[in-house]
Amino acid sequence: MADRHRVVAVHGHEAQDGEALRDLAGPEVLVVPGGRELIRALARLRRSGEKACVVPMTLGRDPELVADTARTLRALPPAQTSGTLLAEPFGTGRHLTSWLRAAAGRTPAASALLVTAPAAGLFDDAELYRIARLVHGYGSHRLVEVAFTGGDPDPAEGVRRCGLLGASHVTMLPAAFHLPEVPVVPGVAVTSAGPTVSRAALARILAERVADARLRWSRGQDDGIAAGLTAADDHGHSHTHPPGEGHDHGHSHTHPHVHTAGHVTRSTA
Repeated sequence: MADRHRVVAVHGHEAQDGEALRDLAGPEVLVVPGGRELIRALARLRRSGEKACVVPMTLGRDPELVADTARTLRALPPAQTSGTLLAEPFGTGRHLTSWLRAAAGRTPAASALLVTAPAAGLFDDAELYRIARLVHGYGSHRLVEVAFTGGDPDPAEGVRRCGLLGASHVTMLPAAFHLPEVPVVPGVAVTSAGPTVSRAALARILAERVADARLRWSRGQDDGIAAGLTAADDHGHSHTHPPGEGHDHGHSHTHPHVHTAGHVTRSTA
């Protein structure tokens, strides 16, 4: 089809090297990191006559991925991005909380839960603690802890902490496309709940993001890049000042934020 858009899934720290995401997405989806690899992927599609719909593959903890992807697309000459759309991010913090709550609901109440993800920046890691607290608050499990692959505490230390708090069984809840290795800790049985989203759910959500992007373009010639540039405006050091202080960031807060309620709240599984 002449108007078909090939899905280009841009990954960040939630997918580490992208291998697990490639396995989930299948061969029809181009899975690439941002920056030069994204530019090369778009160039290959352009040479083959295909249009691209770029989807930032965050589960909700990496708004910088959305903004960086938008900046990459904006920096390219128009001839190189003609027909390219930037979709809204795959997931939001609200989605990730829902996915983890669903996984927790399938886990025996007697098990401790260890929410795991690759270590990232200070604010992305802090967001995982916030989400884990919501999973605990809305669930029935007595113990919900957090661990980071390549960070502190790592999964093995997270399991040990659960054991010290009385847990004999720990279920790991991955909050990323990357699945960590299940650690062996004496005295504690450890299992994994498996991928955050299933292969079928991932395909459905990608299709929704592409459909929304195409509809936005057909209605208002909006390629999504302008909205994507603002995705990380409320994320990081620039928004850690006390209320009423330092709020002159040189931009208005009337712009749309792609991580607020909107199209992306449609899918939660």
